[in-house]
Amino acid sequence: MSTDIEWEKWGARDPYFSVLTDPRFRVNAMTAQAREDFFALGRMHVDHVLHVIRCHLDGAFAPTRTLDFGCGVGRLVMPFARLGGEVVGVDISPSMLAEARRNCDQAGLSNVVLLPSDDALSAVAGDFDLVHSCIVLQHIEIPRGLVIFEQLVRRVRPGGMGAIHITFGWDAHAATLGVPPALPAPQAPSRLVRVRRWLHELVHGKRTKLAGASQQVDTDPEMQMNFYNASQLLFILQRAGVGAVYSELTDHGGALGLFLYFRR
Repeated sequence: MSTDIEWEKWGARDPYFSVLTDPRFRVNAMTAQAREDFFALGRMHVDHVLHVIRCHLDGAFAPTRTLDFGCGVGRLVMPFARLGGEVVGVDISPSMLAEARRNCDQAGLSNVVLLPSDDALSAVAGDFDLVHSCIVLQHIEIPRGLVIFEQLVRRVRPGGMGAIHITFGWDAHAATLGVPPALPAPQAPSRLVRVRRWLHELVHGKRTKLAGASQQVDTDPEMQMNFYNASQLLFILQRAGVGAVYSELTDHGGALGLFLYFRR
């Protein structure tokens, strides 16, 4: 579960940038205006989600209990909470949850519950009128992401709505229809190469380690991008009793995605 470890590093070091990778939202560059822009984008997103649901699935939709998976610093939890009712935000990063709590408290939002996440959503009780997740599953390894997707669908109460975003490819890989080409299988080094490496390490290893200790580089944590097979997700939805899905194609910096809206 390396992505969980990396995401906590993001939460501790640069939480806003990890949610929206715009240089304005770096921790050392964030201004009052940038902060306002960050949360304004969240309000716009929530308005759009509700608009889509009301136009295509339920014209009178007004959630009274909402789940936001991968809530981060509360960018979307807060506008959902302003609609009224209870909002539950879950995230794998304790640092993200702490920042989300500070933001909700500062905004005077007492109807937000923030919980730690795991693949089974074991901390989340009950079902919801709306289960939402945006630009989150793409950062989770696909086998785990499929489990989480199914858990999210299960949390939608009968007649409730889901709005879940996934990625399916890169626009840079047009020749393979968005799918990154498979890497060639690694070849085992020959015995001669292994001997040379051992000798090099024996002679130079200690000196290299000492030099490296004095030249540590502070780099960003890893941020995986994973691409899902949409047919597997639709299979999960159909087995859960979903009869209709409205979808929107998305493009976040060349990462091609699909926003799935559905009624259970």
